[in-house]
Order: sequence, then C-alpha cells, then structure tokens
Amino acid sequence: MSVIAFAKNWEGKFKKSTYELVSYAKDLASRLNTQTLILSIGEVDESELNKLAQYGADKIISVDDSRLNILSSRIYAEVISQVVNKEGASYVILSDNNSGKAISPRLSVKLKAGLAAAVLDVPKSLDPFIIKKRVFSGKAFAYVQIDSEKKILTLSKNSFGIVENPAVLNIERFTPELADDIFKIKVNSVEKADDKMILADADIVVSAGRGMKAAENWQPVEDLSSVLGAATACSRPVSDDGWRGHEEHVGQTGKVIAPNLYFAIGISGAIQHVAGINRSKCIVAINTDPEAPIFSIADYGVVGDAMTVLPKLTEIIRSGE
Repeated sequence: MSVIAFAKNWEGKFKKSTYELVSYAKDLASRLNTQTLILSIGEVDESELNKLAQYGADKIISVDDSRLNILSSRIYAEVISQVVNKEGASYVILSDNNSGKAISPRLSVKLKAGLAAAVLDVPKSLDPFIIKKRVFSGKAFAYVQIDSEKKILTLSKNSFGIVENPAVLNIERFTPELADDIFKIKVNSVEKADDKMILADADIVVSAGRGMKAAENWQPVEDLSSVLGAATACSRPVSDDGWRGHEEHVGQTGKVIAPNLYFAIGISGAIQHVAGINRSKCIVAINTDPEAPIFSIADYGVVGDAMTVLPKLTEIIRSGE
C-alpha cells in the first residue's frame, strides 16, 4: 500500500514543484503508515537524486534510460504502471503540470485507478478517501471520493508547500520491459521559450495591479523585476483589461504561488488575490492608499506612488547600496 510519486526532471534537474510533490507524498504516506517511493525516469545524476531524499523519500526508483529523456505520455504511463505493480503501490502522485495532465489519464486506465486532478490538500478522510480539488477551471472547489483500490492524484502547484524531512539516500535501479514498437513515435526537435522566469518556479515575484493606471506605465515594474531576476505577475483586473497576459494573473482564479519574496505594487488586496499569494514568505506592498487591505498581510509596506518609488528602489538595488 505504498505511495509512489513521479518526480519529473527538466534536462536532468528537479524544480521546486518536484520537492513539493515529494513533501506531499511523504505526508500522505505518513498518514497511511507506509513508505514514500519516488520514481525518476530518464538520465539523472545521483547528486540530483540525493536532493529528493532531503524531502522524505524512503526509496528512489531510478529508470536511467537515455531513450526516456524525452517525455512521451504513452511510454511514461507504461513505465509508471510497471513500477506500481512491482511495488504493490496503492497511491500514485503526479504534479498537476503538462506532463502530469498527459500521463495521469493513461495511467488511470492502465491501473483501473480512480483519478482526482488538481488536488489542493491532504485527504479530508482516508476511509472513505475524500479529497479537495479544483473544479470549473479553478473557479470553485469540490470534495471528491475515490472508491477504487488504486488512486491517482495530481497535485496543484504551491498548494502544499515544501517540507524538508531528510532521509537516508536509498536508490534502486529499475529496467522496465518495453517493446521496440512503443518507441515508434520520435521527437525530432524541441523548441523552448526560456527567456522568461516561470511564475511557479520563481523565488521572487514582482506583481502589479490597476494602481499602475495604464499598460504603458509597466516599465518600472519590468525594470525592478529585471534587476532582481524575478518573475512578473499581475492582478486579475489587469489581465482582464488586457494590460498583461492571463498567464501572469495570480490569485484564487489564476496562478497560486508561494515565492520567498512577493512585491504587490498598486494592488488593493482583494480576498481573491490574497488567496493566491498568502503563502509567500515575505510580502512587500507599495500603494498610495494607507488603508489598502494589502497592508494587513504585508511584512513591509510603502505608502507612495509606484511611479516614484519603483525607479528609486530599482536604482538602490542596482547600485548595491
């Protein structure tokens, strides 16, 4: 009845979302009084695998095969199902990212397992198994019950957090039985847009709202983000008005994030926005309204016009004073 989590790597490296996944799997396994098994597919260095042990992996199962460096949902579902059956696992956890969304339905069919996508918390109940998840494109929440023997969950990013729980490194190599025809689909090239920080992985996020007054006033936000090596974000009204893309919208109905440092610039602090950023370790608010709700959750606050404050703050950081 062990718990298996699929730890996706990006060119042999793990990201913040992977450590959150391992932390979640460890918590669930502890509640079930069972083992936490982490599955890594593709070529990953042992030093990188060792990082997974720092978040509670009792055993790391490594499928070290160069043919699997390019993700194929069909092949990965086959590999994961073989490991699940070998280990007699009852719970499979994946991140609710593009790969998790592609693999989990295939895996559900292969294992005859119930699937709950975009879960937000540990189970409300283990018997029966009831868990909270997003529905209606993240605009609402629901509690769902899974009655099948095997259960598959995909974990929403930044919904649980990263918890260090060091364990002794225990790596087991596994070679799956894969027919040659499963590799008949070839990936000839991969094009990546890697010039922009991904919100979910960013340690620092510079976010702004309607207090910037117009889309053309965004340059000071971009300048601060650039000097900090941060990701940029925005409130929902800004994305709805077309000032910024919807992929930058953070909040209850957008992306839920948990950076180390979050700048809320010209953002009033509506409850829907706060729900998406309140797990940030440090929040800095800049607003002209001293009564803005955002100040009630901010660790540091500046009452002032962003068009004046941001250039000065950027210059101070750039000069290293």
